[in-house]
Amino acid sequence: MKLLSDQNLSPRLIPRLADLFPDSDHVSAFDFARAQDDEVYEYAGREEFMLVTKDADFGELNVLRGSPPKVIWIRRGNCSTATMRTFFATVTTTS
Repeated sequence: MKLLSDQNLSPRLIPRLADLFPDSDHVSAFDFARAQDDEVYEYAGREEFMLVTKDADFGELNVLRGSPPKVIWIRRGNCSTATMRTFFATVTTTS
């Protein structure tokens, strides 16, 4: 499983998740800094990414358009990349 992290998550998270989610990336790697949500959504689906975001808009797109991509909506406030790494590691090992 590979993740595509939205703009609202730090690009520094990607290397910290490489052992759990190889081939994951951040939208900034694809020059999506100014892209519309639907462009990012379509790209994630086409390239078989799971879209990770703190933005409710992607969840709404998922309800309207369906999968793929699957959307992981992170509903946490600001936190460090280390905290996010721990969160993903915990979720991965308990699933």
